[in-house]
Amino acid sequence: MGGTGPIPKDPSQRRRRNADPTAGAVLPAAGPDGPTPVLPGGHDYDSRTLAWYETWRSSPQAAMFLATDWQRLHMVAQLVEQYWTEPKKELLSEIRLNEAALGGTAADRMRLRWSVAEADDAPAGRRTPSFGKAAASRRGRVLRVVDGQAEG
Repeated sequence: MGGTGPIPKDPSQRRRRNADPTAGAVLPAAGPDGPTPVLPGGHDYDSRTLAWYETWRSSPQAAMFLATDWQRLHMVAQLVEQYWTEPKKELLSEIRLNEAALGGTAADRMRLRWSVAEADDAPAGRRTPSFGKAAASRRGRVLRVVDGQAEG
């Protein structure tokens, strides 16, 4: 006599129903391939603010920026300039919040479903992490199969 409950479904018909409905984007490792806006009034800024802006301007995230994103970055540059003049945690908090919205950290890029393509000239041991793909488990990266014989 059979058990209670519905008949098991055919395993060949199974599929995930909780797939991510939003596709991610792969950012070019070299950054934007076209021109990017210069910082308006750049000659009035501290060299540290200019270096901060240039880092963003050439970052992989900048390839995704629209006019509104560049406008936000220009506004944040003013906050960064104020921070260098008189560091306050409130300013740093606002800068961090705006940078997060633009994909400033690895966690922010994961939230935005952005991954960075591997650079063609990246050394074999140093690869850009890919957040859009399933990463290998730590066990698979750390453990290696070793035969029982010592090298000699």
